[in-house]
Amino acid sequence: MLENEIIIKKSKFITKIYEINDVNSIKSIIDELQKEYKKATHICYAYIINGQEKAVDDGEPSKTAGWPILNVLQKRNLNEILVVVIRYFGGVKLGAGGLVRAYTKCTSEIVKLYEKR
Repeated sequence: MLENEIIIKKSKFITKIYEINDVNSIKSIIDELQKEYKKATHICYAYIINGQEKAVDDGEPSKTAGWPILNVLQKRNLNEILVVVIRYFGGVKLGAGGLVRAYTKCTSEIVKLYEKR
């Protein structure tokens, strides 16, 4: 698992990438992150595992968080990957376009780190 942190307009985004080959283990990872980051505003994620795909916005406006994460994974042709972005709201609303850009940036940066290792 790799981790990265970005601040965008006072919101903190913590991004984690996992190699994963079993959809059933995702729930336990998300449950653990929810315990660890209790005060996080949103824990959004997406995965691709052998043709199965899912994107979760966790309270962000529809398709502004999970979908941008999934989109980056699809464009990079990644498989057996889970990306989770934990957001702490910093008091400045980003708007739908700003959220899409933020989640895309977070995912792109962690994928670059993952591909370099």
